Amino acid sequence: MTSGRVPVRDGELFFDERGAGHPLVLLHSGSLDHRMWDGQVGPFVRAGYRVIRYDARGHGQSSTPKSDFAAYEDLRELLARLDVNRASLVGLSYGARTAIDFALAYPSTVEMMVLASPGVSGMQFTDPAILALMQQQAEAAQVRDVDGYVEYFLRAWVDGPQRTPDAVDAELRERCRRMARDVIDAHAAGTGALRELGALERLSELTTPLLVLVGDLDSSDIHTVAGRIEAEAQFAASAVVPGTGHTLAMEQPAAFNAAVLTFLERARLAR
Repeated sequence: MTSGRVPVRDGELFFDERGAGHPLVLLHSGSLDHRMWDGQVGPFVRAGYRVIRYDARGHGQSSTPKSDFAAYEDLRELLARLDVNRASLVGLSYGARTAIDFALAYPSTVEMMVLASPGVSGMQFTDPAILALMQQQAEAAQVRDVDGYVEYFLRAWVDGPQRTPDAVDAELRERCRRMARDVIDAHAAGTGALRELGALERLSELTTPLLVLVGDLDSSDIHTVAGRIEAEAQFAASAVVPGTGHTLAMEQPAAFNAAVLTFLERARLAR
């Protein structure tokens, strides 16, 4: 096991690396950190992968943004520092959004991708329930109600628009609550905007084999984006995980891990 920090432009990224074999990079959801992948590291290492997870800028133990930055460029710098020339990517939500931008910018560096509960740069939210929760979250931020801000995040992106909080595993909610609160405590003073590629209109340029995974209880916006990726990317497949919301890798790790490892193995054999 190796962990530490690597320099990137105007900051540092914290990373954790375990195992040997083909590099497999795990990209976490927004407002969470590398710990969301605790249920994946062991199984993926035992399957023969060199598993690399890291905290995106403005999350976890990585630097607070001081200026405008591009998450996909941070990933490029991380891989260069770790001497990784080509890797497979597994991203959830914001992590999937970063993975897509990275694959568009550096296609030869990506072997395969799994996009879970995917966001895509350039997407717009239209789900009324999610928009209402985002508005409540913004109002909580204005009055510096941190607990309320985190709770609305949980209701939107852990519970989802189809469930009440008491319908979700309490331990899962608490894990996400701690990570989200840690992000605010460590990075609330961050400045600078996130630069992205507007990938929603460039999905047909994705040439790497990819799998899209979505929980059936997730927002309609995520299902719409997932459908577009499958329809427009050149080598895409998708699956819906029943009884699961946005954080499906944490909520149903066994099903998630099996889907990821099966896809990676089959895609590699098909090449």
